[in-house]
Amino acid sequence: MKAVILAAGEGKRCRPLTLTRSKVMLPVANKPILEHIINALVKNDIKEIILVVGYKKERIMDYFEDGIDFGVKIEYVEQKAQIGTAHAILQARDLIGQDEEKFVVVNGDNIIGPDSIADLISGEEGDATLLTCKKDNVSGYGVIVAKGKKVVEIIEKPKTLVSHLINTGIYLFKSDIFNMIEMTAISTTGEYAITDTLQMMINDGRPVTTAVTNAEWLDAAYSWNLLEANTIVLGDFETDISKSRIEDGVSIKGDVSIGSNTTIRSGSYIVGPVIIGDNCDIGPNVVILPSTSIGNNVSIASFSYIKNSILMNDIRINTHNNISSSVIGSNVSTGPNFITEEGEELHIILENELHEAEKLGTVIGDDTDIGGNVLVHAGKMVSSNCRISSGKTISEDVPTNALIK
Repeated sequence: MKAVILAAGEGKRCRPLTLTRSKVMLPVANKPILEHIINALVKNDIKEIILVVGYKKERIMDYFEDGIDFGVKIEYVEQKAQIGTAHAILQARDLIGQDEEKFVVVNGDNIIGPDSIADLISGEEGDATLLTCKKDNVSGYGVIVAKGKKVVEIIEKPKTLVSHLINTGIYLFKSDIFNMIEMTAISTTGEYAITDTLQMMINDGRPVTTAVTNAEWLDAAYSWNLLEANTIVLGDFETDISKSRIEDGVSIKGDVSIGSNTTIRSGSYIVGPVIIGDNCDIGPNVVILPSTSIGNNVSIASFSYIKNSILMNDIRINTHNNISSSVIGSNVSTGPNFITEEGEELHIILENELHEAEKLGTVIGDDTDIGGNVLVHAGKMVSSNCRISSGKTISEDVPTNALIK
């Protein structure tokens, strides 16, 4: 069986992190979201993968290449204009072929576990099968109205509660889905949506069924959702510190994974689940608390405190930093006494829409330099390639390329 992974979009709701990479390449537990998806497919013996790419495609292709290092065979096809999921799936038609009995389609920006894929495959009964999961709060999701396993209606982001079954965006199709897509009219949003194709099939009396999963699935719609995803994935890690250099006087508790050529200096205190990458220099006297991922080539100077955060690659954290519930992009440097406030149930405006973050410190884009004694108020974001002078308090979002003196 083959799998088509949709990885062409930017993920605008995850800006500023997606200004320099597509959403599928955002790291969770030090691996891109897309790599976690590929691993889930491999565990279900699905090793022929078609990646539909578009935005920042070179970064994806340079990382995964032909897939051999990940135990798969990868072929690429480009969606030159991101005009919907059905259009994206249609780009894979020539690589799937008409003789393919069935194939899996997965959104490349969701966190999924191997059991989710297994539930989809084992639950297949119709011409198309949708993987669904139950949620108490279905706000912002497409929901499924079903009778038994038969899908009756697909409703995108309903205003009132009609069902607790949400569409995960993971499907099992037969190859004639391509013909059905070509018969689908463009939606009012100007896109070709696969849900419109499926609803057309339902209206025509074709069997469209649902498979329900209780396994791992998370839509990291916004940058702060990466923190929740990070916590979930880190829960599956086990302690591995065999390749690191740990000085006397270091205290490590819980499951902690530390990469090769990384030094943890005396007096540091680490409580897992935590993952630290290769070629890092931590401490002395640094505190790292649960649900924290630290990438490769990161240095954290003495008396800094990191909790429930994602630090990407090539970051320099100075002394006496306090970073909580934050996502820090690549190639960021901070001065001494940099502090991120942590807030709960925050109201955040993105693309002129109001959204709520359950818990967040800040999100900082790539290639940003921050001076000493800087405080960022909870929920305020700093974009990429910014320069913030020492002694500043950030109480508003900072736009790209900003210079704050």
